[in-house]
Amino acid sequence: MKIEVKLKENSYNVFINELENLEFKGKVAVISNAKIAGLHLKKILEKINAKELFIINIKDGEEYKNLATAEEILNQLFVSKLDRKSTLIALGGGVLSDIVGFVASIYQRGIDFINIPTTLLACVDAAVGGKTGINNAFGKNLIGTFKQPRAVYCESSFLKTLDRKELSEGMAEFIKMALSFDEKILSFIENLDEEAFFTHKHELYAEIIAKSVALKANIVSQDEKESSLRMLLNYGHTFAHIIERQTKYKGFLHGEAVAIGMNMANELALNLGLLSKEDVKRVRELLKKFKLPSKYKIKDVNDFYEAFFLDKKTHNKKINFILLEKLGKAFIKDDVPKEVILNTLEAFK
Repeated sequence: MKIEVKLKENSYNVFINELENLEFKGKVAVISNAKIAGLHLKKILEKINAKELFIINIKDGEEYKNLATAEEILNQLFVSKLDRKSTLIALGGGVLSDIVGFVASIYQRGIDFINIPTTLLACVDAAVGGKTGINNAFGKNLIGTFKQPRAVYCESSFLKTLDRKELSEGMAEFIKMALSFDEKILSFIENLDEEAFFTHKHELYAEIIAKSVALKANIVSQDEKESSLRMLLNYGHTFAHIIERQTKYKGFLHGEAVAIGMNMANELALNLGLLSKEDVKRVRELLKKFKLPSKYKIKDVNDFYEAFFLDKKTHNKKINFILLEKLGKAFIKDDVPKEVILNTLEAFK
């Protein structure tokens, strides 16, 4: 299956279970980590025909998605004398697609890159759309660029190596999209057989990826640089990024933090009279169905509140929350009273 991400410039295709022979006239660097390379690199190398091929492995984990790792990759690219006709290939999950896309956007002012995601989270979200980023001491993805890949190849067979937690975090991003934009997809998720999901049914994964990519491709085609519509895909993330930073990116997988963030956002929407208790419970039960957490213990409410002002969606000292006005329809609200925010956070102490 092939889904096109239509843009004014540099449109590209997302291929689902159609990994083809990849021909390159210039040099290629495959960037991965030791664990993923051990599982999937051999298959990828069999598909690549390039003038010269280099393998770069970085450390595994969100805590290494930083400037130091980016510089490490850049140094190896310079040593290998890659030029502006060269191509990078990100082989891995969301961390790899984020950091490789970022490096591709700044190496010699920009070279091509291809995403080959190996996690459900990367397939349904991170590898598609061209948002790149790295973390620093102030927060997650605060340093980054928009850089679209040349192509994305999602192979559902790669997902058989994932454990339950990794599958669950990918589902969190799919649920986020459904809650933000499409109640029909939400009903599809609610009717999924969780046993089939957790026992590596590749046809099911391919269907999930296709629905998610089609939805995201439509959004990105309308708002590539996240000026309006695309911002709604950050539902749950305003809270989640703070949770990740406070736990030093080790307490929760990204999708798990997003699940908690969605619950927090829903509690805020409930306190504002936007969602009903039944809606909030429905979402909580759906996340529970896919073994996702719903709770986080906030140590300092004021510290958590102040962290909102480092969020990329905050402008002119106004926090832009992505909330649900109903299930399947998100919107941006920038006038939430401080006392309502603090009262919501108090519930998570």
